[in-house]
Amino acid sequence: MKTIGICCDHAGYELKQYVKQWLEAKGWEYKDFGTYSPESVDYPDFAHPLALAVEAGECYPGIAICGSGNGICMTLNKHQGIRAALCWQSEISALARQHNDANILVMPGRFVTNKEAEEIMTRFFTTPFEGGRHQRRIEKIPAE
Repeated sequence: MKTIGICCDHAGYELKQYVKQWLEAKGWEYKDFGTYSPESVDYPDFAHPLALAVEAGECYPGIAICGSGNGICMTLNKHQGIRAALCWQSEISALARQHNDANILVMPGRFVTNKEAEEIMTRFFTTPFEGGRHQRRIEKIPAE
C-alpha cells in the first residue's frame, strides 16, 4: 500500500484524528491534507489537493471526512480519476471496493462512531476489486 491520503473539514476533524491514530497503530504511512483544527473551513480546499494526489499516484487510497460526507464526496468526484464512495456501514465500504474499485473512502464524521469507522476502514482496505463486469462499468464513468 502506498501512502494513504487523508483530509477533512471542521466537522470531520475529530474523526480524522482518530483515523490517524488507527493508521499509525497499523504502521501505515499517511499524508494529512488538512484541515488541522476544528475551526470552520470549506471542504473543497482540502478535497481537491487529496484528489490530485490520488490521481497523480502520490497517495493511494484516500480517506476523506466531512459532516455528512456528501459535500466532500461530491467535490472529490469532480476529478475524472477519482471514485470516491460515501460509506457509513462496513458492508457499503466492501461493495465500494469490490464493485466500484473506489480509490477514496468518504465517511460522514457526524454519523459514524470510532468503532464503526474502524469496521468501515478494515473492510475498505481488505476487500479487493472484483473486476469482470464491474471493470466495464467503471470504464464508463468518466465524462467525455
